[in-house]
Amino acid sequence: MSDTILDISGLTKVYPGGLKALDDVSLQIRQGEIFALLGPNGAGKTTLIGAVCGLVRPTAGSISAFGFDMAKDWRQGRSRIGLVPQELSTDMFEPVIRAVSYSRGLFGLAPDKARIEEILRALSLWDKRNDRIMTLSGGMKRRVLIAKALAHDPDLLFLDEPTAGVDVELRKGMWQLIGDMRARGVTVILTTHYIEEAEEMADRVGIINQGKLLMVDDKHAMMNRLGRTEAHITLAQALPALPESLAHFPVEIEDGGLSLCYRGGDGTGKGKAEVAELTKALIGAGIDFTGIDTRESSLEDIFVSLLDAKEDAA
Repeated sequence: MSDTILDISGLTKVYPGGLKALDDVSLQIRQGEIFALLGPNGAGKTTLIGAVCGLVRPTAGSISAFGFDMAKDWRQGRSRIGLVPQELSTDMFEPVIRAVSYSRGLFGLAPDKARIEEILRALSLWDKRNDRIMTLSGGMKRRVLIAKALAHDPDLLFLDEPTAGVDVELRKGMWQLIGDMRARGVTVILTTHYIEEAEEMADRVGIINQGKLLMVDDKHAMMNRLGRTEAHITLAQALPALPESLAHFPVEIEDGGLSLCYRGGDGTGKGKAEVAELTKALIGAGIDFTGIDTRESSLEDIFVSLLDAKEDAA
């Protein structure tokens, strides 16, 4: 793929003691996309990021970034990668502007006060530039980490749980910031527990669990293929059994016969059409109902169902 900037092949990491944090993971990241990596705690998300950024030595497999073999030419590849770690690890006694400027210098770049100011202003940190990091709120500290990661103008940015510990308002501001980064041509890979972030921003989604990459797909394609429609129909009178005329619908009696639950469709609109047919069939059978509550699967529903299926298979 000509626009692939990160190529991970057969990546495996086994820690002393036998814990397999990554199990034969292969993944290609395209230039300019926002890719969300979803998975529960301990799934291997942070280990994968660490392997790409040179913080974790893989047991097997290969990583190529911007055409550089990260096992041999890691300096050239790493110089184009930014990392915002999950933990708030930075010198808390440093003023904001000094910490961000120092991060730029770590990559051998000449000082650029104008660029540092631009980054700090974009992150609403300019007014805090002379404040010690320890005096900032949790959300502002998170923004300092992003500023440090952007200081050397990376082409690929890893965000490991970027909105962990920040309130809803700051989280939405962070979403906007990530969108702005992509608009400037930065490729973004983020891990998150907040699946609505992936649903809001990501172009593609990968789901990882127990070190294995379960699925990678375009977000909308995944939701269309794996999504479902669920409808709860409240009946006017209890139904003792499902009539023969409704037997071909994927519907079950619940609440002691006082409601019907439909679960079906395929994410393409088939479910909504089938619910409409179901209501016509109810009317035709003389079954009165007082309400219908219909919802489509979210990305979170798909995520949970995939993890449940993985556990059942195990």
